[in-house]
Amino acid sequence: MTVAAPRRPTLAERRARGAVAVLFFTNGALFANLLPRFPRIKADLGLGNTAYGLAVVAFPVGAIAAGLAAGTAVRLLRSARVAVLGTLLTGAGILGAGLAGSVWVLVAMLFLAGAADALVDVAQNAHGLRVQRRYGRPIINSLHALWSGGAVIGGSMAAAAIALELSRGQHLTISGVVFALAACLAWRFCLPGPDDESESDSGTGSDRVERAERAAPGARVVFVLTALVVIAMAGILVEDAGNSWATLYLSDSLHAPAALAAQGYVALVAAQFVGRLVGDRMVGRFGQRTVARSGGLITAVGMGLALAVPTVPGTVLGFAAAGFGVATLVPTAMHEADELPGLKPGAGLTVVSWLMRLGFLLSPPLVGLVADAAGLRVGLLVVPVAGVLVLLFSGVLSDRRA
Repeated sequence: MTVAAPRRPTLAERRARGAVAVLFFTNGALFANLLPRFPRIKADLGLGNTAYGLAVVAFPVGAIAAGLAAGTAVRLLRSARVAVLGTLLTGAGILGAGLAGSVWVLVAMLFLAGAADALVDVAQNAHGLRVQRRYGRPIINSLHALWSGGAVIGGSMAAAAIALELSRGQHLTISGVVFALAACLAWRFCLPGPDDESESDSGTGSDRVERAERAAPGARVVFVLTALVVIAMAGILVEDAGNSWATLYLSDSLHAPAALAAQGYVALVAAQFVGRLVGDRMVGRFGQRTVARSGGLITAVGMGLALAVPTVPGTVLGFAAAGFGVATLVPTAMHEADELPGLKPGAGLTVVSWLMRLGFLLSPPLVGLVADAAGLRVGLLVVPVAGVLVLLFSGVLSDRRA
């Protein structure tokens, strides 16, 4: 008995994978260029921790406001076009936030950047899943790894710009132009045609039967979907702690120099990049449940120890442990939601993608309020708490192994 060899991707499919990888990379790099600039923006505008937390929440508010429109935009304009146009708008919003002379301009520009980022997020994931279907094997973790890699590069670019004493306008204009050109070039190599081709062209008979058997969701499906949202939000809470507070905590509370303070965020996204790079292989060997539980434990213990014994090197390592621990959570939750029986194709993915952004919405003002009342060190307990939430809810994940 002979076993047929797996189909090799065509040149066009390999180019499409490279193109969508560039879109993930630019999306991670753009906002990361702004994050290490937040302490200086906060100081220039004279904001306290609570006011700062309320200001930066404009980014997730914009994302939530635009999130439900993303599906319609993708259907009308197609995923690759929405991803590229959203990238251009994101870059413009980030530049405007960096140059903001008042808190209201900062809020408006972050809202614009967040709304555009939500469009990019849905569109690039839709195109990435389309490429994955063409490949016939998992590649989504590797695409999210490129997002983390872009965040590492973006954060490092910002640290270098600070060290070189470039103004925010100079620095963010350079980064915006570079990544806008990269996204436009990637557009040429994305898959052509409609995004729903899997249903009309490539669906097998069993695929169509499975889709036809999906009915209205029952209580069990609603519970699992809720747990998946919590798991994804736990990953988002940790990411936001790095985005909004890592640099501030290292610079203000631990008195690290500005260039070194940026390394807390860089360490988190670098470790997240490594975790996502090996994520598909780890999930295939140990199952999603085991990987998620191990990650939750690493996050809770690693960042818990860093907060219990606060030092600059220990805190950087703590953020790195948290980044590695949550690396696969968002891709895993999206994949599991997309596979839930009882839901229309894509419905679970849309729900998780939209609701998980509540983590970005709730985390900054919550941490800011706690920081003003008891110190930022206490506010950052949100990171180990997120790890505990993963331990509690990861039982809904599949334990299948490749």
